[in-house]
Amino acid sequence: MPTREQFPIRTVSALTGVSTVTLRAWERRYGLLRPVRTPSGHRLYTHANVEEIRRVLALVERGIPVSRVRQVLDAETASRAPDATGSPWTDYQDRMAAAIAGLDELSLDDVYDEALSLHPIESVTRHVVLPLLERLGARWEEIDGAIAEEHFFATYLRSKLGARLQYRMRYASGPRLVIACAPGEQHEVGLLLFALEARNAGFRPVLLGADTPFADMAIALRRSGGDGIVISSSMEPHDGVLERDLPELVSSIAVPVFVGGATSVRHRRAITTAGAIPLGVDLEDGVRLLATTLSSSEHPT
Repeated sequence: MPTREQFPIRTVSALTGVSTVTLRAWERRYGLLRPVRTPSGHRLYTHANVEEIRRVLALVERGIPVSRVRQVLDAETASRAPDATGSPWTDYQDRMAAAIAGLDELSLDDVYDEALSLHPIESVTRHVVLPLLERLGARWEEIDGAIAEEHFFATYLRSKLGARLQYRMRYASGPRLVIACAPGEQHEVGLLLFALEARNAGFRPVLLGADTPFADMAIALRRSGGDGIVISSSMEPHDGVLERDLPELVSSIAVPVFVGGATSVRHRRAITTAGAIPLGVDLEDGVRLLATTLSSSEHPT
């Protein structure tokens, strides 16, 4: 049986927009994918396989023949590997932190673009952006102006991530998700990062933004024909949000409700009691759980 990190071919096809026939051909003719096989011979794909499919689509869009894609991917992997003597991530963090401290958007842009030119955005997000956000948050009580620094970086990221969310949306054909911050939650960066990770996995996010009432999430779900709701929450929820309002939302709709962010760790029991599904704080793990849950909902056993 599939684990929460392994998807059947029909799920991968829905997430990427690539037909099952094409996926099998890529594996058989070009060695592009190496899914594991069940004892009965069925293919099971990992999150890494989904990312490889996305990269294949991007290369084909650039005009590279499918027959040459394996060679290009291998060359890119070799060139992007961190040097054996150390990691590039700390250097990127330090340079971006210096630019943020000086509120220097041009320098910040130079470092961020350099990182993205050499490494996949998923790696830059995991090893540079998220640790940098934690570093800035820890400075709040230590340095005057630290709040201004965090707001400056958050505004910069909203612009960058918003643009990337629109990039290559035509390839997304998977489930549609209504994604919003919980009532009272003003921090949108985590929401945007999750939406980008979900989009990269083939989902179609409907982004509502900060401080969204649950009733409006339900309305957006009905109007968009969504397959699920994802709620981002890092601040401590207001009284009654998890105990009263979240159960009402879950009972009022017929699709799964997911909660991600620090709240899903601190209040996991309350979230599950409400009938929602906690996603945790890891972006990749959250998207994997999301894909597995929705796949199970569509194909009950």
